[in-house]
Amino acid sequence: MNGEKIIKIGHSPDPDDAFMFYGLSSGKVKIEGIKIEHILEDIQTLNMLAFDGKLDVTAVSAHAFPYIADKYWIMATGASMGEGYGPVLISRKYSHIDELKGKRVATPGKFTTATLLFKIFSGNIENVDVSFDEIMPRIESGEFDAGVIIHEGQITYTNQGFKKIIDYGELWGAKFNNLPIPLGLDVVKKDLGEELAHMLSIGLKQSIIFGYTNQDEAIQYALKYGRGIEKCLGEQFVKMYVNDLTIDMGIRGRTALDKLFELANELNLISSIPEIKLF
Repeated sequence: MNGEKIIKIGHSPDPDDAFMFYGLSSGKVKIEGIKIEHILEDIQTLNMLAFDGKLDVTAVSAHAFPYIADKYWIMATGASMGEGYGPVLISRKYSHIDELKGKRVATPGKFTTATLLFKIFSGNIENVDVSFDEIMPRIESGEFDAGVIIHEGQITYTNQGFKKIIDYGELWGAKFNNLPIPLGLDVVKKDLGEELAHMLSIGLKQSIIFGYTNQDEAIQYALKYGRGIEKCLGEQFVKMYVNDLTIDMGIRGRTALDKLFELANELNLISSIPEIKLF
């Protein structure tokens, strides 16, 4: 290993994460003295691995951070934030949230931000957590009356005959003065120490910038994880969630995170508001 330190980095096998990590995955961006082991899992699995502190750096749902704030710092880079778009509550039959009272809604995992947003804005409507890629088929089969979709489903659902009830990014922006909606974060383990945490954050930032300055090859790589979506939709999805706020969330991103945790705490959906220190 030539004395290199192995760092386990978790990210989801989705086009936006693949695009962000292309520089590092391809070896075209390197972090001196570091050998990266990439762990690819869906976001709910990554949340649970972070709960146990099993990854050095990982993508997690913003919702999960209060539960791991004792183990991880938030990176200023790598966040997934929507500018007027986000997870979407859809149905075959229904068009308004009030119609879902007494109905069953599928959500994509207990600690996903999409599920948290559903609970914040949907009152006491029953939800059941299932794998994100099962939501549309299980609405179609009649098992669920509606569902909250994430990933590329956000841009394909109308082509599959589903109706939008709420786009949580639109709702969030309207309520909170066009703040971005914070969905995913990249976090770094505190045990690594501040110096290495900063190095890793800089390395990820360089990887994202590399993707943007070499878009053709980075998009081509990202589409391997697009679950069959065509190139133009894949590129659209990547650019929705890999944007300026992904390079550095800045004050707007930090303010959006504060708002999410404040709302969740007020509704007793999280027990306390975590301290945020960005790296």
